[in-house]
Amino acid sequence: MYNDVIKDLKKQMKKTLEHYRDELRSVRTGRASVTMFDNVKVNYYGSPTPVSQVATLQAPDARLVTIQPWDPNMIAEIEKAIQSSNMGFNPSNDGNIIRVPIPQLTEERRKEIMKMVKKMSEEAKIAIRNERRSGNEDIKRLEKEKEISEDEAKKALEQIQNLTDEYIDKIDELTSKKEDEVMQI
Repeated sequence: MYNDVIKDLKKQMKKTLEHYRDELRSVRTGRASVTMFDNVKVNYYGSPTPVSQVATLQAPDARLVTIQPWDPNMIAEIEKAIQSSNMGFNPSNDGNIIRVPIPQLTEERRKEIMKMVKKMSEEAKIAIRNERRSGNEDIKRLEKEKEISEDEAKKALEQIQNLTDEYIDKIDELTSKKEDEVMQI
């Protein structure tokens, strides 16, 4: 009975970890990456659309991202979206392709990015802890309703805590890797 609770909990924690991993991909590092533009939305005929759905993005080298819109009329819209994204990029175009040079990060900007990453990390950990609390409540309810024994409840709560520790360690590991990436010159 309590195995279902733990299975659901594991699924939720995995989703939280994946969400955090996706958030980290869009955080800017010193290197060019097309995933930095995942959260940039462009006004495509009245609806906000991710840049990757209206153009081909490529990173030909470590300091440049090229964006080739499928519809040449979108060049101005894409440039405007990138400039208003607060990522500090200054795109230029030649009528066909938008070139986005990736400037070196200053020490101050690296520290700002790390503060943002640590905040995202803490939010992910809070989500994991909330899921743990929910799982614990479910187990206690099952015990109270006499659907599981006291020993099973104790075992389940221990498993939930181990699962929580495991996922928090994974979040810390991802955060540490991102910090190395951001601080690398």
